[in-house]
Amino acid sequence: MSPIELPPVSERVRSLHAQMTLDEKLAQLVGYWVDQGDELVAPMAGEMATSTKYEDASAHGIGHLTRVYGTRPVDPVERAAWLWAEQRRLREQTRLGIPAIVHEECLTGLAAWKAATFPTPLAWGASFDPALVEEMGRLIGGSMRELGIHQGLAPVLDVIRDPRWGRVDECIAEDPYVVGTIGTAYVRGLQDAGIHATLKHFVGYSASQAGRNHAPVHAGPRELADVLLPPFEMAVRDGGVRSVMNSYAEIDGIPVAASEELLTTLLRDRWGFDGVVVSDYFSVAFLHTMHAVAEDLGEAAALALAAGIDVELPTGDAFAAPLAAAVRSGAVDEALIDRSVLRVLDEKEELGLLDETFDAPPASIDLDTPEHRAVARRLAEESIVLLSNDGVLPLDARALTRVAVIGPNADSAEALMGCYSFVNHVLAHHPDVPLGLELPSVVDALRIELPGAVTDVVRGCDVSGDDASGIDEAVAAARAADVAIVVVGDRAGLFGRGTVGEGNDVDDLELPGLQRLLLEEVVSTGVPTVMVVLSGRPYAIGWSVDGPTAPAAVVQAFFPGEEGATAIAAVLSGREAPSGRLPVSLPRSAGAQPYSYLHPILGGPSEITSADSAPALPFGHGLSYTAFEHSDLSAPAESETGADLAVTVEVRNAGERAGVDVVQLYARDTYASVTRPVAQLVAYARVALEPGESALVRFDVPIGRLSFTDRTGSRVVEPGDIELWVGPSCQDRETSTTVRLVGPVHEITPSHARTVGVSIAEAARR
Repeated sequence: MSPIELPPVSERVRSLHAQMTLDEKLAQLVGYWVDQGDELVAPMAGEMATSTKYEDASAHGIGHLTRVYGTRPVDPVERAAWLWAEQRRLREQTRLGIPAIVHEECLTGLAAWKAATFPTPLAWGASFDPALVEEMGRLIGGSMRELGIHQGLAPVLDVIRDPRWGRVDECIAEDPYVVGTIGTAYVRGLQDAGIHATLKHFVGYSASQAGRNHAPVHAGPRELADVLLPPFEMAVRDGGVRSVMNSYAEIDGIPVAASEELLTTLLRDRWGFDGVVVSDYFSVAFLHTMHAVAEDLGEAAALALAAGIDVELPTGDAFAAPLAAAVRSGAVDEALIDRSVLRVLDEKEELGLLDETFDAPPASIDLDTPEHRAVARRLAEESIVLLSNDGVLPLDARALTRVAVIGPNADSAEALMGCYSFVNHVLAHHPDVPLGLELPSVVDALRIELPGAVTDVVRGCDVSGDDASGIDEAVAAARAADVAIVVVGDRAGLFGRGTVGEGNDVDDLELPGLQRLLLEEVVSTGVPTVMVVLSGRPYAIGWSVDGPTAPAAVVQAFFPGEEGATAIAAVLSGREAPSGRLPVSLPRSAGAQPYSYLHPILGGPSEITSADSAPALPFGHGLSYTAFEHSDLSAPAESETGADLAVTVEVRNAGERAGVDVVQLYARDTYASVTRPVAQLVAYARVALEPGESALVRFDVPIGRLSFTDRTGSRVVEPGDIELWVGPSCQDRETSTTVRLVGPVHEITPSHARTVGVSIAEAARR
């Protein structure tokens, strides 16, 4: 066995490490969940709850404090005072005086009481706006830093493979480039504010069998390399992320938590990651209890540590006493522990913890400032996708005297929030505690947006269940109105407490409960009906965009957050034009899953099967209140396999009102040594245009965007024809051209940039 290589660190860190006993070392490699109780806010949390008292667990110091603000509804200022005092205790009353890293969830904003709640990541993807996501990340990081938090457990860079999976709302898109660019933007924003971002879930978690949580993953090495890994690589190489969290998954029989190939050889040796790998909650113990690759917790700890996991979260079930016993028995080389301890101490030095005095906790703090809300509103507005529209939208407020607002999500603030929002993740266990935020519902926002109309509110049915007793009342309200707005969709929660979210996987993709029946009954009245879907996954609602029971318009909003209702009302009224695009295909049916627009020829519909896998609406689809035209796509007729490509296209607003287009550049490698997708997004840009205005959009596309993993496992660009096109979705070719790549097979090296450069020049005004 080769000797364990220790990481390079400062002399200060090396000196501190040299003083440590084994117990003091192990204390730095575990977290402690001070507030853990009976609430189910993590998988199997109750079953894995530690019986060790905090005073005993932290006698030699502690690596992490787990979710100090995010486990129960605690007043932020009061909790900060406790935290500052506790950090002083660790500094003054433990032998080496090393403070703890405090980590929190921050997927839709800081998961703490009274903190701003932003749109869910699937909405980030629908916005196609990395710059705004980076701005959001910076605001979230600023709030965390004020509260003495150091590490955020986000973003999720899992590429969506199957919408039946409950955690789809935590993901950004089904396209790895969109996931990578937007996820990396979030990393930059959070880390600019001094918070270490944590990529999760590395890797393969979203490709689980049949869309089931914690199920086996059967991805081959090419799917892993070309689809699932690129977002993580971008965030490591381009984003400089400081922490990574392992996936719960097993890939081809090997749990990721025990995979040295992934956690060390790939992540560190090939990609150059030099931060800290933390375990997903209880995943080290799961090597024993769920994967059964370790006979006990000590063996589980040894496997995880050797693979490359440095810190066990949220507690020390395996890395504390069981690992100590394994080291003392000689079963585990203490050098493995030294390697991880040095990484943790290096991180604490980088965060400033070794010099922090903790003498001035905040006396007051606003976690939901006007700036937070402004960014939350902009992101919500940009993420709303107009799926269909027969002209009923935008609503003519002057002509409306009575509006029926119907549906289980119409008057619910919780329906605007994702699974990892504090409202749905924690407050659901504390029904008597106020939300702590201004959270208008869709009804509230429409009453403000349409002040001249009487608003009748009828629930009609619940999100789930089979009680149809309220549908007749909903139909009557619709008949009496000028327009009916039916708000349907999901309720996010955990492990059965909801219709989507962690552990809430499904075996069909119909709208839950009786919501389709409610919608069809309202449509049957003949009153113009607008369907608003508030959901955390795309549903099989093709019937709503094309068919005899289709409403006049369908609007998709993926859990748009605290300002989501205001954004929806603004889009319905026309005060804001919709500009969101589908970051995931709208499924035809559950039976057509798993499906990805990145499929090879055999993955699409054909004459040799009676099953149709084509989605109801394609990736990239989204309508506007104006019309955009794309023309004159231009690229070199011939280019070297190792040369980047300059591609230009003209986009024109041919409508009568201002709008934002998401210009989408797709490519197809017509013939290659391995099968290739029939379409692949290689670049995108948001372009705002006034009526009649045109712009010339230039994409500087790194040749690596056209690379793939060949039969030898190398990432290459091969000579041959590449079809390029721009259109309103992946399947619509509005303007196209072909580039012939010439020269030898070109192997892509890490030095190649992975992000496309975009420039937009005014071409003409008419």
